[in-house]
Amino acid sequence: MRRLIIFRHAKAVPHHAAPDFERALSERGFGDAEKAGRYLAEEHLLPDLALVSPSLRTRQTWQKAAEAVGETPVVHDDRIYEASPEDLLAVARAADPKARTVVIVGHNPGMAEFARRLVGHGDRYAFSRMRGGFPTSALAVLDFPVDGWGDVDFGKGRLDRFVTPGSAGD
Repeated sequence: MRRLIIFRHAKAVPHHAAPDFERALSERGFGDAEKAGRYLAEEHLLPDLALVSPSLRTRQTWQKAAEAVGETPVVHDDRIYEASPEDLLAVARAADPKARTVVIVGHNPGMAEFARRLVGHGDRYAFSRMRGGFPTSALAVLDFPVDGWGDVDFGKGRLDRFVTPGSAGD
């Protein structure tokens, strides 16, 4: 089995504050990223590998979350920035085969569509909530009954849960 955690970056400063690639997290974003990291740690959703977009806000999101998660190898992958669902699938399929749980930290709209397309079955309530929107700092946790990352595909995942900053304490 492989577990994929799809993690949208935390809230960033407004678009006019900096070029898109260089936008930093807002104060709220830092707090939400920390909360997401605590949730991952408390729920024992500890990744073996973090695949992170190289934009500033995604790097800051993972750095803050990782304070609670602990030491995790990180790869900054250019393909994640402005990625389509197909691009993100290619990133997931190329993950280190030794990693059983991988987190991808990226951007919408690609992350939301990627998560929706991966789901074949699972928690219906979580899927309904996820279809309603994939806000900043949201986490979708999917399990795949496969031996390797190369076998992960659209429609094959089981949605275990969908968590937003507002629902993480639920």
